[in-house]
Amino acid sequence: MENQTTHNNAEREKVLSVRGLTVGFGDKLVLDNLDLDVFRGEILGFVGASGAGKSVLMRTVLRLLPRRAGKIEILNTDYDSCSVSERTNLDTRLGVLFQQGALFSSLTVKENIQLPMREYLKLPKWLMDELAYLKIEMVGLPADAGDKYPSELSGGMIKRAALARALALDPDLVFLDEPTSGLDPIGAAEFDELIARLRDTLGLTVYMVTHDLDSLFSVCDRIAVLGQKRVAVEGTLADMLTCDDAWVKSYFRGKRARSIPKQQEVRASLAD
Repeated sequence: MENQTTHNNAEREKVLSVRGLTVGFGDKLVLDNLDLDVFRGEILGFVGASGAGKSVLMRTVLRLLPRRAGKIEILNTDYDSCSVSERTNLDTRLGVLFQQGALFSSLTVKENIQLPMREYLKLPKWLMDELAYLKIEMVGLPADAGDKYPSELSGGMIKRAALARALALDPDLVFLDEPTSGLDPIGAAEFDELIARLRDTLGLTVYMVTHDLDSLFSVCDRIAVLGQKRVAVEGTLADMLTCDDAWVKSYFRGKRARSIPKQQEVRASLAD
């Protein structure tokens, strides 16, 4: 989609750059020659039909899945060609929230948050405790949640605890996989507000895989649409609402669509 947004992006810093990415399983090709950029400070909403490969792309970027071809640069670093120390440094600058939270059931919330600290940092226990409780407060959980196990938490609390763990090392880039799935409308709206405020407060860049129209309308600065095994369309919400692509029209202008005035109203409430 060639527009003013495209020209403006040329002047912005790329935090994630994917070029020619191809991923497949056996005879099935899931992603084919895919290109994608994520720019510093933005919340990118990544959407597409169910089974199109959204989570596959995210997991491939995170090196959890192999790729057949393509180049991936994160924070101006090509992981494949950097040194061991550079790889370790890069890992500490990324945070991930998986769809179901992926908290370790045998560990408390505090211990889950401290896992990345134990792996990458050499800190005394008292300092890790303080940092863990800081992250717990940051995501809006009560302090006593730190000593609870995942089985003792509600779905919304699990999401927030997993987000606290994703923020444990103060990352530059955070990946969120369906962060509002399974939440009621009020909980989902509160989580969207939390993401927006953390982005503004901490200067995060957020890559968010989502199906949630409310999230796309309320907090995403830009949207990328996966179709035909590559990024078919990308741009602002306004670009999506004027796009002629059949799937995009059905998704953003169908029976469950939202309006621009409503989106502006939500954004204004988040800014207050």
